[in-house]
Amino acid sequence: MNNPEVTQLALSILRKGDHFQWYVITFLALVVYIYFNEISKQNWKGIAAGLALYTVHWFYEILNALIQHFSGHALWTVPTGTAFLLLVGVGIELSFMFSIAGLVMSKLLPADPRLKILGMNNRLLFAIGNAAFFSIVEIFLAKTPAFAWVYPWWGAFPVFVTVYIPFFLAAFYCYDWKPKTQALLIGSLAALDVLMLVVFAGVLGWI
Repeated sequence: MNNPEVTQLALSILRKGDHFQWYVITFLALVVYIYFNEISKQNWKGIAAGLALYTVHWFYEILNALIQHFSGHALWTVPTGTAFLLLVGVGIELSFMFSIAGLVMSKLLPADPRLKILGMNNRLLFAIGNAAFFSIVEIFLAKTPAFAWVYPWWGAFPVFVTVYIPFFLAAFYCYDWKPKTQALLIGSLAALDVLMLVVFAGVLGWI
C-alpha cells in the first residue's frame, strides 16, 4: 500500500467501534491482573519501569499523530487489524502490550545497577538489547497489512535509535531511582500526555 492509502485507511477507523472484538476486555483484565499481582508483591520498582515506558510510549504516539496532522502522513500507522484504533499509529492491542513491556522486561535486569557486562553498564546494555529486539519484531509487523512505516527513510534503524532506546532507557533507569524521582517522572509525563490528548484530540480535533 502507498502512503495516502495507509493514511486514509487508518483515519477511516480512528476511534470507531465498528471493528470492536470482545478479546479487548480479556486483554484489559490481564493487564490489570499483572499490575495488581506486582502490587501484591510490592514490586514498586518493576511497576515504575512499566509506567515509565508507558507514559513515554503515549508521548511518542501523540507526536506521531501530530506529525500526521501537520504533514499529512504519520511516521507509522495502523491501517487495519485492530479492534480499536486509539491514535493513527497505535491500536488498543499494541497499547496494552506497551503498558506492561517495561514491567516485564525489567525482570531481566541484574540486581546490581552498577554491574558492567561487556564493559557497559547493564541498564544501558539491556535497554539497547531490548530496543533491538523490539525493532526486529517491528520489521515483521511492517511486512503485514496491519502496520506500516509510511516514509521510505523510516524503518528499523530509526525506530531502534529514536523510539525504542528512549523507551527502555526510561524504564530501566527509572527502575533504580528513588520513589520520589520515579513519581516525578511518571506523574509529569502522564500529566503532559493527558493535557496533550485533551487539547489536540478533544479540543482541537487534530489527532
